[in-house]
Amino acid sequence: MPARHFFAESPEAVGLDPTKVEELLNRAEREVSEGLLPSSQIAIARNGKIAAMRTVGEVTHGGSAALATDQTLYCIFSCTKAITSAAAWLLIQENKLGIDERVSDIIPEFGSNGKDVIRVEQLFTHTSGFPHAPYHPREWLDRGKRAERFAAWRLNWEPGSRFEYHPSTSMWVIREIIERRSDEADYRAFVRKRIAEPLDLPDLYVGLPVDEHHRAADCVHVGDEMSSEEIQQHFGIPALPETEVTPDAILGFNRTELREAGNPGGGCFTTAADLALFYQALLTGRASDGTQIWKQETLEMAREIRSGDLVALPMGKTANRALGLIIAGDKDKNFRGFGHTGSDQMFGHGGAGGQIGWADPISGISVGYCTDGHDRHMIRQGRRGVGISSRAADTLAAHH
Repeated sequence: MPARHFFAESPEAVGLDPTKVEELLNRAEREVSEGLLPSSQIAIARNGKIAAMRTVGEVTHGGSAALATDQTLYCIFSCTKAITSAAAWLLIQENKLGIDERVSDIIPEFGSNGKDVIRVEQLFTHTSGFPHAPYHPREWLDRGKRAERFAAWRLNWEPGSRFEYHPSTSMWVIREIIERRSDEADYRAFVRKRIAEPLDLPDLYVGLPVDEHHRAADCVHVGDEMSSEEIQQHFGIPALPETEVTPDAILGFNRTELREAGNPGGGCFTTAADLALFYQALLTGRASDGTQIWKQETLEMAREIRSGDLVALPMGKTANRALGLIIAGDKDKNFRGFGHTGSDQMFGHGGAGGQIGWADPISGISVGYCTDGHDRHMIRQGRRGVGISSRAADTLAAHH
């Protein structure tokens, strides 16, 4: 848990409407009360402090059931990408990395099979062209095997020509870049030393130590899958394309070795409070003691939309990708996971199962939402995220 000084006396103390905050907490709790989700955890923050937090339900730890608490850790899956990206921004800020560099100039093994043209920026924006490259979890922590994988990977399409979400491949390359260009040989230690510890966020782990596994909620699948008719109705295609984010892959994060590995694209374990406070730091660049972690120009660079007019399928909306972040943008922000009510400048990244992490520079609000229940019905899961994010963005008190 974050230190006590991170918690506001009340929502009003940080300019939030207590009635609307209660509505948000109730919305986050709804599916747990209805019996769909085993548990959920939510935190909303402003002015560097948690305005409110609520954890409800039961979790499973290695087959044993227990009440979920504010100390329960959740795997936030692709919300991790914002953390990995923010780690790489530090190297850019220190002139140890350039976004225009060719990746193969940093990792020579990567430059085979036409991948020598890929630039660092394209790794962050999912325009690199190798979203389906195979990488078995048993090889994640073997750097020699990693280099072999990098060399073997082939392009699915020409780099820069389109946007297609890379569930984890590009982030593994960014992880390798961090390890080769920093003074820290282990990316997991880099995140702890350069982000979690300076921000005083003890429960932000990319690579969960074994002695903390008893606090981690096991992932479970809930609900029924969408029918082919529903998929056709909502997406205009007969079936959703399969990615590496399969049901078995989700449950893989209940395994000790995968939790320890610290998958840079989806392996962070944390609390909703630490996630919300991480995004508070991305608003100011500062730790609670005033220490500058990211310069303001670094944050502005990181939030610049770099994917142009490229669209994200199957919804066909512009991707709005920055350096590892999604930017809310226009009226279609709800399709990008930000709800309806926040500003166009909202930024963040969601995760499998409906995990939520974002901040709004206009209101100063940030939110973290976690659940161990992975809803098989994607539309219901998406609507839940829109409902939670819309309510969170609308909690600012009228006089603010």
